Amino acid sequence: MAPDAAVNAAPETAGTRRPAPPALLAALGQRLGDRFSTNAAIRQRHGQDESYHPAEPPDGVAFPESAAEVSEIVRLVAAHGSVIIPFGVGTSLEGGIAARQGGIALDMSAMNRITRVSPDDLDATVEAGVTRKQLNTHLRDQGLFFPIDPGADATLGGMAATRASGTNAVRYGTMRDNVLGLTVVLADGEIVTTGGRARKSAAGYDLTRLIIGSEGTLGVICDLTVRLHGIPEAMSAAVAPFPDIGAAIATVIEATQLGVPMARVEFLDEVQIDAVNRYSHLDYPVAPTLFFEFHGSTAGVAEQAEAVGTVAEAQGCRGFRWATRPEDRNRLWEARHNAYYAGLALRPGARGIATDVCVPISRLADCLIATKVDIGETGLLAPIVGHVGDGNFHLVMVIDPDDHEEVARAEALHARMVRRALAMGGTCTGEHGIGYGKRAFLREEHGPGVDVMQRIKTALDPTGVLNPGKVV
Repeated sequence: MAPDAAVNAAPETAGTRRPAPPALLAALGQRLGDRFSTNAAIRQRHGQDESYHPAEPPDGVAFPESAAEVSEIVRLVAAHGSVIIPFGVGTSLEGGIAARQGGIALDMSAMNRITRVSPDDLDATVEAGVTRKQLNTHLRDQGLFFPIDPGADATLGGMAATRASGTNAVRYGTMRDNVLGLTVVLADGEIVTTGGRARKSAAGYDLTRLIIGSEGTLGVICDLTVRLHGIPEAMSAAVAPFPDIGAAIATVIEATQLGVPMARVEFLDEVQIDAVNRYSHLDYPVAPTLFFEFHGSTAGVAEQAEAVGTVAEAQGCRGFRWATRPEDRNRLWEARHNAYYAGLALRPGARGIATDVCVPISRLADCLIATKVDIGETGLLAPIVGHVGDGNFHLVMVIDPDDHEEVARAEALHARMVRRALAMGGTCTGEHGIGYGKRAFLREEHGPGVDVMQRIKTALDPTGVLNPGKVV
């Protein structure tokens, strides 16, 4: 265990601090009034995400209301030699919002206007602070919805910055597939527009996808034009327990090969199912389990569900539990979205080291089984949940953050899990992003490609104003 543990035993250094000087704080206070704060509690909130990484608060928090104001703030901060950390709602999991060098957090929550919806074109333009639930509530009466669902009610700007996906990705794709264009403020304060509303373009470099997933290191996302989808005529969901992990994943692979258009297919191991039962007051069999959802016409959904049910029964599944009423489906998916907190509740007072990897689906069962063996050998409490339709799964190691030996075991388990995924042709993160929590693995995955990323970062942000210490 020692060699792996050594890799992650010490966090990435924060680098030279570039705190906001008093003159900058005074200038921002004069410009923004009560939309700028140096209050300790507000600063602390803006330096802590949902992960176990320690809080690293900024020196101040600005709440802009327009792209022009973001531009002005970025120029002011750069002129004073400090840095900017874009902030959505703080639901990231790899330390992506930590103010590692001090500076100013740019809270985008006041930029929460839905500026345009085009039902005919199935698209909308929204400001970066709009949350996914806010957008879907607005769209509901028009028979439309935005499908990307990472679980948390994150902002769309933050979801684009981290290239989020979630439970619907197997059918609807990720943020990369559902953002048509962006308005972005660069490190020098310039406002640029990338992409547009056309469904395809061959016009030059794809700057939209360069910014998506850049975690605030290349620009501050101010608005987005996103794809919308029609609310399906019918939806059906099912809970399917299996005798083992291999049978569950074989069901997913065979159903995919048959061309069944599953909208969601989520995996929960027996530890996670037990946690969900306790936390959400349910009574699912404690076994490796798949949660399915099907979208389409009434007849189409029935056919999809029947086809998957047949495949599952052949793999040893007994007792499909169907949920066709909206309230039953909502309860099922609420329980799934609460899986992280359900896992933590198994050990009150503990914190979670949440991580994810993604592998080709043909290697998913092997990766899951080997990870389960690893968990047993470490003696850690670590439920598994995954978006298995695209080979992505998460491990939540429930630990005492003050027990250094336990933290070391968890970090060693994390390192082995990542390296196993890389050896199988996978990635160190399917959707959490890099932040600073996974920087140690980026070069192992991309090799000299990291140097190319660094050159892009240097070209667009030569003085390191934007979210320094993250990704590269």
